[in-house]
Amino acid sequence: QVQLVESGGGLVQPGGSLRLSCVASGSIQSIYRMGWYRQAPGKQRALVATVPSGGNANYADSVKGRFTISRDNAKKTVNLQMNSLTPEDTAVYYCNVIGTLGGMNGVWWGQGTQVTVSS
Repeated sequence: QVQLVESGGGLVQPGGSLRLSCVASGSIQSIYRMGWYRQAPGKQRALVATVPSGGNANYADSVKGRFTISRDNAKKTVNLQMNSLTPEDTAVYYCNVIGTLGGMNGVWWGQGTQVTVSS
């Protein structure tokens, strides 16, 4: 199967930084897109940033200029560098991968990692 292992979440003060990482492992054959979504309390899950293979990164307006997504294809890893964090960034962050397994397309999600921005 496919496993998405997330790391880097935690508690940080406003203005601080965190770096999230997600590593895809298992039987996944090809990865088309990797990215991050988040869900704050009482809100719907929303896109944060994605990066397709051979394409440009896509960012939510609320994080442009503050967050940077990067991808290491050899290691099947996607990172999210988060700077200038605010309390509004507090949410559970989910890694998302679209790829192929057993010759079929699939979508996989990480378990989520909590990011809390508070003074």
